[in-house]
Amino acid sequence: MRHEGLGVIGAGSMAEAILEGILAEKVVLPEDVYITNRSNEERLKFFKEKYGLKTTRDYREITSNCKYLLISVKPKDVAELLAAIKELVTSEHVILSVAAGITTEFIEASLGKEIPVIRIMPNTSCRVKESATGIAIGRYADEQAVDFAKRIFASIGKVVIVEEEMIDVVTGLSGSGPAYVYLMMEAMISAGVKLGLSRSLAEELTYQTVYGAAKMALSTGEAPQQLIRQITTPGGTTMAGLAALENADITGAFMNAVESATKRSREMTDEYCKKP
Repeated sequence: MRHEGLGVIGAGSMAEAILEGILAEKVVLPEDVYITNRSNEERLKFFKEKYGLKTTRDYREITSNCKYLLISVKPKDVAELLAAIKELVTSEHVILSVAAGITTEFIEASLGKEIPVIRIMPNTSCRVKESATGIAIGRYADEQAVDFAKRIFASIGKVVIVEEEMIDVVTGLSGSGPAYVYLMMEAMISAGVKLGLSRSLAEELTYQTVYGAAKMALSTGEAPQQLIRQITTPGGTTMAGLAALENADITGAFMNAVESATKRSREMTDEYCKKP
């Protein structure tokens, strides 16, 4: 078994986002990465041609060559996958799972052995090395396994370690969070176009505004409410805009979005983590 070999099971957009980031940072080398999926040959061909990865349909080949196994399949498919690799993995392997709602306990029980499992919730900003990633550690994961997971995901953004009971909240907040921001951005762009700006100019201004606001919050460490006060004057334009947002209960809408996504993550645990 290759000491640092990484086997990726699942070849969707999240797997690509993760791989694009970690390969660019040379945390793992293309020749040390195997990837497979259920049936999409074109997708495997894409990974082989674009990234130089090894592709296979043989789980035995992956488990023989890779210590680390990244599960990036749909949550509903995890139980079937674990049954397929159960006899091929050992306690020397490390399972890294980015499948929403799937607990470390379920993976451990399904494989029927004391195997290190780490549950990970990144977001798609890992493609540009700016993911906000939460990590929950299974009962058998040792320091070496945790260090590898942290090194992989720290190379593509910020990593925080949380208790597993909080990983659903991480999913609802930062895992799904980019979509909330993109929706806000699209609304701002559409408003600019409606009021006379060209689409390209409205996009440029919106993207820079969101980027600058995030950078300001990170750089100063000041709370959002404090930053709001700094740019809001009585009777001014910002106050007029904020009043419209408050009338629409935009704060409540965003809180509901995070809560709904968190709730769905917990529901997925109930749906897909039935005892083996």
